[in-house]
Amino acid sequence: MMRPAHFGACLTLLIAAAPAVAQAQPRAGEWVSYRDAYRAMVLFEKYGGPKHLLVNQLQVQPQAKGVLGEGAGLVLSGKTVQTTLPLDALGRGTLPLLKAAYDENAVLAPNRALGAFSVRARVSLAPRADGAYEAADLRAGCEQALGFARHTDSSARARQCVGVRLVFARQGTPAPVRVRAGGAEQVLPVARGAAFAGDADDDFPVVSYRFGAQGAAAQVVTYNAPLAIVPLFE
Repeated sequence: MMRPAHFGACLTLLIAAAPAVAQAQPRAGEWVSYRDAYRAMVLFEKYGGPKHLLVNQLQVQPQAKGVLGEGAGLVLSGKTVQTTLPLDALGRGTLPLLKAAYDENAVLAPNRALGAFSVRARVSLAPRADGAYEAADLRAGCEQALGFARHTDSSARARQCVGVRLVFARQGTPAPVRVRAGGAEQVLPVARGAAFAGDADDDFPVVSYRFGAQGAAAQVVTYNAPLAIVPLFE
């Protein structure tokens, strides 16, 4: 008999935003209860604070590096519901909120062997098609994410927004991320790291932009679309 995998809820921040639903260590071939995933995701849907600059996604977090790969997904299986949720390079996908799947107590299982894994809800800033972000909008998005974090986790009340982390695909070298302010332009350095706290894969190109250095009128310009824009709290 398969056991359900560990399921927790957190923000796409560098801190956790809600406690885990279960503490058992997952094993290869285990599954996740759709009801647990639904409850974690619907917290954001029911949240009444500002959130129009944010996106909410489900993320699969393998403990081992490099096991997701292209084509990875979650298979949703119930009595009348059967579909596959594709995952991006960070293991994130959109969970459909289906009453039938909830009523049938459907399960979510990876479409390939991942070994031990957990599943979490992730909140990040919505990307822009033109790649140009006003510093004021990035700060506003970070504040919206912090508001939701404080709604779900009292420990976040002592934290403040300090910036954002832009996470890029590993393939190739991302074009420089530039900050434009007052007629001047600055190139932000690229580092390697995890997209989110606790991720096993820590080899993504990441660029951090901290608020305040260039003022509210600054603009952050990306020429490669980021996989995620992660609000940073301290």
